[in-house]
Amino acid sequence: MSNRLRNLTDIVLTIGLFTSVSLYAGENIESEFAIAKSQNWQRVLHDPGTDNWEKNWFTDGEVGYVENTPNGMIISAGPEAGNHTHHFVAWTKEVFSGDLRIDFTYTRLDDATKFVNVFYLYATGLDHNGFSEDIYEWKELRKEPYMRHYFDNMNAYHISYAAYGLEDEETPKDYIRARRYMPEMGKGLSGTALEGDYSDTGFFAPNVPNQVTIIKYGDNLWMEVSNEHDTNVFEWPTSSHPDLKEGRIGIRHMFTRKAMYENFSVSTLASN
Repeated sequence: MSNRLRNLTDIVLTIGLFTSVSLYAGENIESEFAIAKSQNWQRVLHDPGTDNWEKNWFTDGEVGYVENTPNGMIISAGPEAGNHTHHFVAWTKEVFSGDLRIDFTYTRLDDATKFVNVFYLYATGLDHNGFSEDIYEWKELRKEPYMRHYFDNMNAYHISYAAYGLEDEETPKDYIRARRYMPEMGKGLSGTALEGDYSDTGFFAPNVPNQVTIIKYGDNLWMEVSNEHDTNVFEWPTSSHPDLKEGRIGIRHMFTRKAMYENFSVSTLASN
């Protein structure tokens, strides 16, 4: 066999092996998620998005807003890109503990090609220097919801979704990523990334409803996104970082970002 043919054969075998491994990994993620999703979940909060939002939520930021409509709850950050007072965060009033499942319908209402939406899970304060464990107690310090106030002073899981970079790009691609904030390390976002980086997902086009399910079960965090065209599951093992099991749930929109949330529900594992 010539060297050229041998090299070509090696390339074909490598591509085939990579494809097989990728398909197996995808199937494994979906099967693990199916097991987590099929657990005995009991709903403990349901907000259709059409009633008074203040019953279940409080907010950080003085420029953005929450608005109830007949179709769902709109969360909108302020319009000025680059102005940190225009970020906006909505937090559940209730604190949740244990394994969690969150379901909602997300419809993007902006045309942004930059900036990020963030979903927070198990958020608590650093518990010293005035940042008490109950983040409600220092919400006045977050009237300007600068991102550093959060990752420097909170323990939380963070999922970026319908997210883009901070700079203009000719062909911007969305991404979905996860972090576990480590404020006690004093290193900002360094070392907070969880394994699993997904780009150009094909989801979250403007005005397209997406059904989202987020589950933290055992040592894994998942986000399932589905619409009339596609379904995909995104996974992040969490054992690389200290586990979190209690805190508030939050939705963060960077400046210019706006979306509708419908039928937001939180479920915990039912007691046997």
